[in-house]
Amino acid sequence: MAQTTLNRRALITGRVLSAERVISPPGCEIASIVVQARPERLSELEAEIAALPGCEIHGRDPRGKLVVVTEAPDAGSLGTLLNTIQSLRHVYSAALVFHAIETT
Repeated sequence: MAQTTLNRRALITGRVLSAERVISPPGCEIASIVVQARPERLSELEAEIAALPGCEIHGRDPRGKLVVVTEAPDAGSLGTLLNTIQSLRHVYSAALVFHAIETT
């Protein structure tokens, strides 16, 4: 594909797009997730989340909240991880509260 000059018109009309695969920058996705769960099942849930790849518990509130810090190779993996946590038994909600891309 011929190189198109990057200007406003080329950007608006999509002529700067190519069919080549988009390559993610090297590095990883770092995120914090706040999990609200049943307080009486918090220890059990904490163990389940800590067993997930790339997850660690960074904070705990006995009223049923966990702060999970996670690292994933890409945004898709991070989304899958968030959905996995959300679908765990005794979880009321899991909300992404911080997200950053760390490049190497």
